[in-house]
Amino acid sequence: MRGKGEGSVFKDQRTGLWTGVIELPSLNGARRRKKIRRKSKKDLLAAMAAAKAELQRLGDLPTVNQTVAQWFGYWLKQVAKEVRPNTFDGYKRTVENHIVPTIGTVKLDKLTAVHIRRVHDAVLAKGLSSTTALLAHRTMSVSFKMAVREGRIGRNPAALVSAPRKAAVALEPLNLQEALQFLSHASRDDEMGARWATSLLTGARRGEVIGLELDRVGDVLDLSWQLLRLKKTDTDGKPDVPTDYEYRHLTGGLYLTRPKSSKSWRIIPLIDPLKSILEQHIERSPENPWGLVFTKNGRPIGPDADTKAWRKAIQAAGIEKNARLHDARHTAVDLLYAAGVPEDLIQEIVGHSDRATTQGYKSLRNRERLTAAMVQFSALFTPPETEHTREIAS
Repeated sequence: MRGKGEGSVFKDQRTGLWTGVIELPSLNGARRRKKIRRKSKKDLLAAMAAAKAELQRLGDLPTVNQTVAQWFGYWLKQVAKEVRPNTFDGYKRTVENHIVPTIGTVKLDKLTAVHIRRVHDAVLAKGLSSTTALLAHRTMSVSFKMAVREGRIGRNPAALVSAPRKAAVALEPLNLQEALQFLSHASRDDEMGARWATSLLTGARRGEVIGLELDRVGDVLDLSWQLLRLKKTDTDGKPDVPTDYEYRHLTGGLYLTRPKSSKSWRIIPLIDPLKSILEQHIERSPENPWGLVFTKNGRPIGPDADTKAWRKAIQAAGIEKNARLHDARHTAVDLLYAAGVPEDLIQEIVGHSDRATTQGYKSLRNRERLTAAMVQFSALFTPPETEHTREIAS
């Protein structure tokens, strides 16, 4: 006879074992149960109590029939509470596009090195790079490490296989002449010209620049916040992020967030020519309710819109090169040298840990001509002096 609170407990007449059944969360609408068997009823009840406590703690329990797809469905729910939104989005896309379509039906406890290699091969067969295969490998490795920790599998199958090598990427950053050509064109854009100059003269990340606020611009640039687009919840202004994720809501899905770690927070000296460029930009720009330095049509600039605007600006400047906005960091060092900025300050501005790294970025050709060009570039952003301005200065 079943005791109070024992749940589904019975003696299997065929095997002679006491058997207990625990209901688990359904996956894709399918009912899931975990069976536990012991020789004595006392041992079974103890095992079921431990399993129920584990279910309460983890939200799920391993089952013999759990597939890789079911495991990753559970894992994504758990890891979303622990990682930054961009990291989670990368995991989710990799799982949905590459891992589950390839090995999703395989039983979790039957995974081998062969299955891991199958995922690598499937990525490459799509014509994607080995860097994507490496991301898939790392995603599986992190996920299966948790599976081992939770006792769902005995060992991490991803650890049995060498990770794919990251593909070499041929970067096409603007060279010095192209950068000066582009900035000459940008100087005629009152709305976005100073925005592009900020990237090319600091090497700052996209989100750091478009998220720059007026009260963080002075003798220094405070780059301790960045603008990102985050997935929203049903609560207005509350994004779907871990509880310890620091953010400030701007509008819609746009938020100011902290960089990955406090070590990434940069406060850099603001010097000419950028100092003058920003001062002039701020003076002529209308106020906005978010206190941002850079806006487009009076609104915050979304990350994707910023990248598209960069592409259009490059083309409009007559530069036929696939230069990514992120690669402006490689151009920044040369421009700062050409502007006559001391090497120790360049190191601090760009965020290099030592001078050798900074020196490795610079070009040694045409220094005098480029320095003169930099002076001319700075003048491009300076409004022409009028009789009225001369009277004010005097």
